[in-house]
Amino acid sequence: MGLAAAAAEAQVAPAPPAPSSSDTASSAASTSRPLGEVIDEYVREALQSNLALQSESLEVERNLASLDAVRARFFPELSFAARYSRAEGGRTIDVPLGTLLNPIYSTLNDLLAAQGRPGSFPMIEDQTIDFVREREQDTRLTVRQPIYAPAIPAAIRAQRAALEASEFSRVAFARRLKRDVTVAYLDWLKATKTVDIVRSSLSLLEENLRMNESLFRNGKVTQDQVLRARAELLAVAQQLREARNGQSQARSYVNFLRNRPLEDELVAASVEREVSSTVQDLSSLRAMALENRPELDQLDSVTRAAESRVQLARADLLPTLSLGVDAGTQGEEYEFGRGRNFGMISLVLNWKLFDGGARRAEARSARAAARQAATRRDEVALQIQLEVQQALDQLQATSDSLATAEARVEAASAGFRIAGRKRDEGAINQVEFIDARNSLTSAELNLNVTLFDLLARQAELDYATAAGTLPLGPVTENSR
Repeated sequence: MGLAAAAAEAQVAPAPPAPSSSDTASSAASTSRPLGEVIDEYVREALQSNLALQSESLEVERNLASLDAVRARFFPELSFAARYSRAEGGRTIDVPLGTLLNPIYSTLNDLLAAQGRPGSFPMIEDQTIDFVREREQDTRLTVRQPIYAPAIPAAIRAQRAALEASEFSRVAFARRLKRDVTVAYLDWLKATKTVDIVRSSLSLLEENLRMNESLFRNGKVTQDQVLRARAELLAVAQQLREARNGQSQARSYVNFLRNRPLEDELVAASVEREVSSTVQDLSSLRAMALENRPELDQLDSVTRAAESRVQLARADLLPTLSLGVDAGTQGEEYEFGRGRNFGMISLVLNWKLFDGGARRAEARSARAAARQAATRRDEVALQIQLEVQQALDQLQATSDSLATAEARVEAASAGFRIAGRKRDEGAINQVEFIDARNSLTSAELNLNVTLFDLLARQAELDYATAAGTLPLGPVTENSR
């Protein structure tokens, strides 16, 4: 039974006679909005504005961008590079061509001269070759296209699984946020009703003090009765201040979850008292939870991501083949044309044969992470089944207590009416009247707590079983 349905099925129990302030509060409650409608509105606001949920959404976007980055490795890479250098000094090689050839050339010239022919062999100088040009430019366009790179598909599978895990984490957080908003609003509503009950009791005690002061002035009672009435009034006034403080704290927490100013006023919804519960089978609720809880899907995605990283580590052991194309111009000046331009096409094979076992260690680490995620998944599944059982037990126990709480209010209300008539006739003392009033207030507060605890327990069960829809927009590949 969902929270909204529970509120819709409720019926108002008979209320005891109360001062006009209580009548006014009941009239206001009758014109207020239904509980389920108000909670749904606040949940939608929280899903749109909560800062922690926005952080989860940004994590999804980050993983989506990382997936796009990995996919981009399939496409060719085009880059432009330009270099202009000025150098001075550097390594040189002296080639003694003159020392080696000039004696030979001189002998040959002498032989030619002896024959009456002119010498045709010139004298040359030793040569010095510079390895670094004084000026040089290298400007080129480079294209690289992977042909065989098994690590790229494995990296895509790993990143896609990581993206799915972050999306399920976002959904899981959104469900927790929905539960927290629901329970926090019920706490505020409970505190508000508590303030109304205590305020009504305060009005009764103010009237009681006025009557006792009148009786004392007329010599009908002693002064200790007046003092007792005043002390009881002050005690309830203190209780009212504490109740209002609790109401303020609960309101601030609801606004915090909605990312609103903490002082914003909340809408008071109408809540019925007698909430009927349905018989719910534990095994079916557990099966529903195991099927729908996003935490389990998140851990399944984490396991797949770890397994893909194992494949990625294995793929790094294989060779890669890529195509490279370079075209541009080189020389001492920026010149284009024949003799200056160049082009080159290459097939590049890269195979790392030894890395000290680093990639095999990465594969072992990824396998351990996969086993860890699978183990964590089994643990979370057991934890979810326990959550369902505890939520159902608490819901049934609170539901059973509701009828007792309502009967207690009826009995205390009847007793207080009798005590009120006896007090007016002077048939009972002050202590008996105050005890009757305390019993009524305690019974009303207990019914108020039991009712809202029942609704909160239903919200906890809905969260444990992942029941109900979630108005949360996706941030995935398909949403772009």
